[in-house]
Amino acid sequence: MTTPSPLTQEELKALVGQAALQYVVPGEIVGVGTGSTVNHFITALATIKDRIRGAVSSSEASTQRLKALGIPVFDANEVESLAVYIDGADEIDGQGHMVKGGGAALTREKIVAALARQFVCIADESKRVDALGQFPLPVEVIPMAAQQIARRFSALGGQATLRQKDGAPLVTDNQQHILDVRGLRITDPLAFESEVNQWPGVVTVGVFAHQKAHVCLLGTAQGVRTVQY
Repeated sequence: MTTPSPLTQEELKALVGQAALQYVVPGEIVGVGTGSTVNHFITALATIKDRIRGAVSSSEASTQRLKALGIPVFDANEVESLAVYIDGADEIDGQGHMVKGGGAALTREKIVAALARQFVCIADESKRVDALGQFPLPVEVIPMAAQQIARRFSALGGQATLRQKDGAPLVTDNQQHILDVRGLRITDPLAFESEVNQWPGVVTVGVFAHQKAHVCLLGTAQGVRTVQY
């Protein structure tokens, strides 16, 4: 008898994307994040698009994908609240705190997450960590403050580099830049997020502790594991 080969990372992402459909409330507008795992969710969402009013999206890329599949996209200013926001994470700890922003959409992701009554994180088990900081921390910054903010991270023991794309600083959907900070171990995510958010020139820090996950659908070799926080 042959042993089934382990699922690939893409297959795990597809599994959790499909599993997230159970959290979509019929007749409501759903909050949709950004990234490769969310792309699988958007594909799954298209199969029930007639049962929802539409989506609020956290990036231009997700908006294009949703519209291409015939799912109406609403501006965040048009909705007072969302039942659920579904998004991935670059890291998630045992309390549901996350690092996000690998796809450069962290500011809009945090805005949509703040509208939602429930945050459902979809991730494969490689994203699970004991303490945040192994993944370089994304921080969206106003360009004129980038070096000042980099020096402040240096004082905390981090090394901040300006994210590049095609040989120039990456420009976000909000026309800002991103610093990626390595060498941090974030043991108190709530306090850390609150502090860095106060620094002049920081648009958004990629720690999601104030907008943490309520549920994580974790893709594992044994299937989808549901973790409640």
